[in-house]
Amino acid sequence: MELLKGIFNDNGYADVVTYIQSGNVIFKTKGKPEKIRTDIEKMLEKALGYKVVTIIRTVDELKEVAANNPFPELNEGEKLYITFLSAIPDADKLETLGRVLADGEKMQVIGREVFFVSPGYGTTKFSNAYIEKQLKLDATTRNLATTIKVTTL
Repeated sequence: MELLKGIFNDNGYADVVTYIQSGNVIFKTKGKPEKIRTDIEKMLEKALGYKVVTIIRTVDELKEVAANNPFPELNEGEKLYITFLSAIPDADKLETLGRVLADGEKMQVIGREVFFVSPGYGTTKFSNAYIEKQLKLDATTRNLATTIKVTTL
């Protein structure tokens, strides 16, 4: 993650912090989120030599997402995952989104986030790739603990 942090620092982003190995980068900058996203994707492709899809949320937006969790009570063995979407999904695409949910899994879409409860993310068919394909949007998924942690860095 030092490489990623260095790329951001070298390109004028301030107070850059990375968290775990999944591409969480916290930084300060000014500008509109869509322009920032485009600039970062171009910057990363130039530095790394391949395309990197980027999803942008402010710390305040992440705090709001955590506060709006529709599943605050989890049963033993359940985990909450949040899929951050690049845009608000089309309503017609949401109608069949949950068709692959297994017993014990549940999901709810709120704005640009999909909240998903499952006993294990590694075995579900309701994956990040599935969500991207169904909604035709870029997405990235984090667990609730990671989402909360990055708001404190």
